[in-house]
Amino acid sequence: MTLDTVRGDVARACRDLAAAGLVIGTSGNVSVRAGDLVAVTATGARFDRMTAGEVTVVSLSGDVVAGGLAPTSELLLHLGVYRRYGSAAIVHTHPPAGTALACAVDELPVIHYQLLTLGGPIRVAPYATFGTPELATAVADALDGRLGALMANHGAITHGGRLDQAVELSLTLEWVCELYQRAAAIGRPRVLDERAQAAALAAYADRRYGHTHPAP
Repeated sequence: MTLDTVRGDVARACRDLAAAGLVIGTSGNVSVRAGDLVAVTATGARFDRMTAGEVTVVSLSGDVVAGGLAPTSELLLHLGVYRRYGSAAIVHTHPPAGTALACAVDELPVIHYQLLTLGGPIRVAPYATFGTPELATAVADALDGRLGALMANHGAITHGGRLDQAVELSLTLEWVCELYQRAAAIGRPRVLDERAQAAALAAYADRRYGHTHPAP
């Protein structure tokens, strides 16, 4: 896969995220790691009309190696996650439900088994100014054992082994955040206990949940 292909994939993912309502304007950033290089959205680029030319390629130390635009101000965040977890793709958004929840709670509990695809209860990283080493460290800590986290008074982040996985997880996280808000407006949301979570994980594995397979 060429770098041009990777840059095009990143741009397409950005447009899809905008169409899904997870970002507005230039908020958020997306990246894909290809070996020792990272293709990441440029600062100030609009998601709804992102092009491959607005995706910059940097080294793991943050040096620009391709593209004529400066990378996102959250580059430290992306590089920190890649170094710590060896991920292949990262999606950072400012989704309505997720951001609202990140302004009010310290953790999103497992109220629906689909949250288990992100590893369990979702932590909310403490607030720090965007683009700072403090934010990068706080978010990386919140992602320990998880494929997603919320960022206090800021937004959400997911990572995974493929770009499409990171995008799908971002959509799932936002769906559960919205579900939590709706449930909380009615009463106290019920949380799945450890036994229920273990049973759901076993069912995921046994039934190959989320994948098509031949009929018996």
